[in-house]
Amino acid sequence: MPFWPGRVFCAIGFAALFASATPDSAAAQQQPPATPPPDTTPPAARRAPQLDFSGVIFANYQYRLDRGPARSANKFDIERVYLNFRLPAGERASVRVTTDLFQQTSSGNDQYYRGWVLRAKYAYLQYDYLKRGGLTAVARLGLVHNVFIDHDDSFWPRWISSAAVDRFGFFSSADAGLVTLITFPGKRGELYATLVNGPGYTSRETDRFKDYAARVTLTPLAGSSTGFWRTLALTGWMYDGAVGSRFASGGTGQVGPIGSSLERDRWGVFAAVKDPRLTLAAQYSNRRDQGEAGDNTALSPRVVVDSSGSLISTYAVARLLRGRGKAPRQLHALARLDRVTTHRDRGDRHHLVVGGLIWDFTSAASLSLDYQEVLPERGSAAAPNKAVFMHLVARF
Repeated sequence: MPFWPGRVFCAIGFAALFASATPDSAAAQQQPPATPPPDTTPPAARRAPQLDFSGVIFANYQYRLDRGPARSANKFDIERVYLNFRLPAGERASVRVTTDLFQQTSSGNDQYYRGWVLRAKYAYLQYDYLKRGGLTAVARLGLVHNVFIDHDDSFWPRWISSAAVDRFGFFSSADAGLVTLITFPGKRGELYATLVNGPGYTSRETDRFKDYAARVTLTPLAGSSTGFWRTLALTGWMYDGAVGSRFASGGTGQVGPIGSSLERDRWGVFAAVKDPRLTLAAQYSNRRDQGEAGDNTALSPRVVVDSSGSLISTYAVARLLRGRGKAPRQLHALARLDRVTTHRDRGDRHHLVVGGLIWDFTSAASLSLDYQEVLPERGSAAAPNKAVFMHLVARF
């Protein structure tokens, strides 16, 4: 039966008629109640969203020890200033924006302005779509964390040197896209999956292809009483990427446009344990990159070339001294060794060595004195580099 507004008004009319026929209703009409005094209580003020603000500063002084024209070069540098803004966005939703303050060094922009500039690194909406029996899941859309680098950063002090996968160009630490994070019950691990543009947060989208990635981290001893090994984390990750051809649009003299993609695939395994006394980690990562040679013409045909490589990285951070009190000052030693193969077929590779001391002089600020050296081998394009650093990190 169709629903008509007239039927509603008829029903209301019959109800009013029935109510008026009762004695109580008639008495009520004869003796109307006194009008209550007006309510002068002011309405409750609407609570403004609570802003959660934090930040971190990376700074250093560096002195080059290389032979040649770079010897004795030195400078003070503000590497990064990250400012984090977090706000609720309704029920089960929140927003995060992280700005990245860095010094302009690219050759084109450097001619215009040589100071520090601000850009967005993270900017996303998070929605908590599942919470059941210890299992939680969230979705994020915007500029988001990439698949593995921030996980590595939870063990290694990024303010001394960026994570190996990031430093050696496997992929960017952030990108624009959609992700989901599923946390397993009992803190036994997590699943992180991403769908992103691919070029990273420092570039706009440059082709029609998207990159897919996933990481699984297991903490099998999280609920045990084994002490040191309770923080053991075992991780496997994969990154299925693609880039467009530089001949995608064709051109004068070319044999035609190239619509297919070039492979940009990565995968890796990682194991780490983090205790206040000692942090240990090791990883192996592999990458497969395709490139193009030739001019896509009849005389110089396009040829797909391979430049695959790999990475082995190990590091340790050990506490040497610990003071007393609620916020004791601590002294740590750290060491890291990376072996980077830039071209597997040619055997091109180089090493990165990092070693030094860290002093936590407050609960939120630390200084380090460290030595870093890049050692090229077998025709690697990496330039030799020796430097002594004094790094500073301050969190607020």
